[in-house]
Amino acid sequence: MIRSRHVSDVVLTGTVDIPVPPTRLMADWERDISSRLALEPGDVESLSLPRARVRWPDYKHCVQAASGWTRTLGLQDVLTTSDTALMTCRGAKYHHDGEQYGGAAFCNLFLSEDRGLDLHFPATGHRIPLVRGTAVIFDTGQPHAVIDRHSTGFNAGDFPPERDCTQVFLTWELPIENAHVAQTLNVAFDTDPLTALQMIEEQVWRNGARLSAHGLHEDSPGSAKEKSTLTSST
Repeated sequence: MIRSRHVSDVVLTGTVDIPVPPTRLMADWERDISSRLALEPGDVESLSLPRARVRWPDYKHCVQAASGWTRTLGLQDVLTTSDTALMTCRGAKYHHDGEQYGGAAFCNLFLSEDRGLDLHFPATGHRIPLVRGTAVIFDTGQPHAVIDRHSTGFNAGDFPPERDCTQVFLTWELPIENAHVAQTLNVAFDTDPLTALQMIEEQVWRNGARLSAHGLHEDSPGSAKEKSTLTSST
């Protein structure tokens, strides 16, 4: 059981060859996004993966491509045994996911075409253009956002209603305690056991204070560079 660990600053990225999702499936996603989810700029929501798989004969090829890429990184077959979800976003505000997924790293595979958006990690300086086949692995406690390619940070005005800027992606929860995942991301455990003993839920700490899930200001994404991060959980 994880008591405490540091948040990795390793961000791994690559591009894999995946087929274009079927037109019928993409139309289904668009209806769901516009009618049920009604995404606002910065929102990240889930889509139904079981329903999508019915209309997605190439789903297995996407999984094989992502799994093949992770194996080249030394992660063996951890992806194929990890929990999977289908997500969509209309940009994403600066946030971390450590309070909900502190025991995992994310592996995301982007399915949409290039919409002129980047995945930005302000604390590490990584800025990754999102195109169909972009694959990324990162620590859930690492602050990140999806922003316009020509912006320095997240701005809701960059996502007007008339702009086609939604991204759909698969995400896997890679268990951080898996030896291959921990080694690849250089995760150190039991870094603050005294603080962890006082916790009853997962939390991310930075410079001796708890960092909220949206602890980064939209207008100052670079602020995270000044501080280190720590995830603690009982």
